[in-house]
Amino acid sequence: MPPPGDRDDIEALIDLMARLPGLGPRSARRAVLHLIARRGPLLTPLAELTRKVADTARECLNCGNIGTSDICAICRDERRATGLLCVVEDVADLWAMERSGQFRGRYHVLGGTLSALDAVGPEDLGIPRLVDRIAAEGISEVILALNATIDGQTTAHYIADALEGRVTLSSLAQGVPIGGELDYLDDGTITAALAARKPL
Repeated sequence: MPPPGDRDDIEALIDLMARLPGLGPRSARRAVLHLIARRGPLLTPLAELTRKVADTARECLNCGNIGTSDICAICRDERRATGLLCVVEDVADLWAMERSGQFRGRYHVLGGTLSALDAVGPEDLGIPRLVDRIAAEGISEVILALNATIDGQTTAHYIADALEGRVTLSSLAQGVPIGGELDYLDDGTITAALAARKPL
């Protein structure tokens, strides 16, 4: 084992990795040691690509998506339905919607949810900008695809109030997922599924 001073950079890398979502200190340590053991095929390309992404990644000025240009590929795509806008909490939610291949409109990324505890208000999420964008782009329908959390639903209600009478509003259906077993679902999901029940 090398002396402690020889591990300073490695420990710093482990500490940084441990800050990533889903990685704690142990997982970060395993990941870093795995990368070091496979320096050629993994660590060096990862370091080079990380530097490149750090230099080129930027937020779309229109919707808030992440890409390598000021206006992302989705906003530039003329085949997208221009009157249909899907509002999501963050970029990960946008990418999840895109993976489904079912939505062909445009997006608006809030960058979070309203939260009194964290002092996150409408201006912090750019909700006034969303309202302006809807008017400027002639949006006719807004889908609120926000997470089914208390903050997510509070944000959805706030946006719905702000847009009332301006556009058609809808939200994603909530309830039992395909393949889901009732025994594994939380109370909130079951409650939402009951409220959204439909006749057979």
